Amino acid sequence: MRNQPIHYFDHAATTPLSEPARAALIEHMGVIGNAGSLHTAGRTARRIHDAARIELAHAAGVDPAEIVFTSGGTEADNLAIKGLYAKRNAVPGSKPEPAVGKPARPRIIYTGIEHPAVLDVIEYLAQHHGAEPVLVPVTEDAVVDLDAWRTALAHAPERTALATLMWANNEVGTIQPVEEAAAIAAEHGVPFHTDAVQAFGHTPTQLNNPAITTAAITAHKLGGPVGIGALIVRRTAQLTPHIHGGGQERGLRSGTADVASAAAFAAAATAAQASLDQESERLECLREKLVHAITTTIPNATVSGVQAAANRASRGGDSAQQLPGIVHLSVPGAQGDSVLFLLDSLGFATSTGSACTAGMAQPSHVLLAMGRSKQDATDVQRFSMGSLTTEGSVQALIDALPGVIAQARAAG
Repeated sequence: MRNQPIHYFDHAATTPLSEPARAALIEHMGVIGNAGSLHTAGRTARRIHDAARIELAHAAGVDPAEIVFTSGGTEADNLAIKGLYAKRNAVPGSKPEPAVGKPARPRIIYTGIEHPAVLDVIEYLAQHHGAEPVLVPVTEDAVVDLDAWRTALAHAPERTALATLMWANNEVGTIQPVEEAAAIAAEHGVPFHTDAVQAFGHTPTQLNNPAITTAAITAHKLGGPVGIGALIVRRTAQLTPHIHGGGQERGLRSGTADVASAAAFAAAATAAQASLDQESERLECLREKLVHAITTTIPNATVSGVQAAANRASRGGDSAQQLPGIVHLSVPGAQGDSVLFLLDSLGFATSTGSACTAGMAQPSHVLLAMGRSKQDATDVQRFSMGSLTTEGSVQALIDALPGVIAQARAAG
């Protein structure tokens, strides 16, 4: 039975281990000792963990003290948003938790294209801790409306707990004007969080920007292992932890250090940053080839983000930046799951959107936020390219797509 895809087009969901990450993981998996112990074995583990923190910080362009290791991007987003919200609404002299139903700063500024790890946290805070979500619209190519963003922050900054904007969208690949958005938040004294999980290692990210209070990153999106990520936390930032215990990671994230995974994360990040320009250029060429084939051979097909940005540029507007490896296809009449399973039967691993919502019969919340109909937001397919993508695999996909789309449309 075939259990590995012949052609892997789901790098945005997870990536294969890079060779540097694999080597670091194997080298340190046998390390004995808790990094919190004082004996020689413990101190050895601590040195490895500290070295990984320093290396990862260098790759991210931040201070090592600003790296807080987590179990992944989802935990990092949770820690940032819950932690900032709780701290900003803590009652003086009481436990550092928001006053239920009576928060002094209930507003959270966000967009509808955020990852579920952000959206679900905001919904939780609204339901249980009195948060007031303030939704900022995005354009047809999934770029935040900065005028609306500015208006939302200027309206009641004294009642605003935080603002959050992802660096790059995991479904359509559009890169956001994060630095501008962060600067606007800073002007009003509002902490700013960015989910940089999809961007870090794939596009330049200025994570040392002092206007960015917190930033989430993870290992498995750039060639590292699953199960480890990090929240970058400014030295001056104040967060309430939501995991308590031994006080590790500046007291913000208790838990025994995963030394081997931290070393592998750092190695993967270093390798990804070193090859970023070259790999981006390679993937952009493959993306252009795939986009051209889709728009010229499949009737009524559109490519979200890329095509919309190009159209906007032709009308005299500024074209949106795009992650080099993501192609998001909308095909009226071809249900996304049907296309996915047909392609899977031919050896192609693709997706209909975020892997965190896979298997749920619902339209893409990202496309709905972009103004698409529910049907349009269902008839979609995402091809995300990376280290395993070759000219041959792209050509194979180009050859297979017309027949697959026709079959999916015929099936209704």
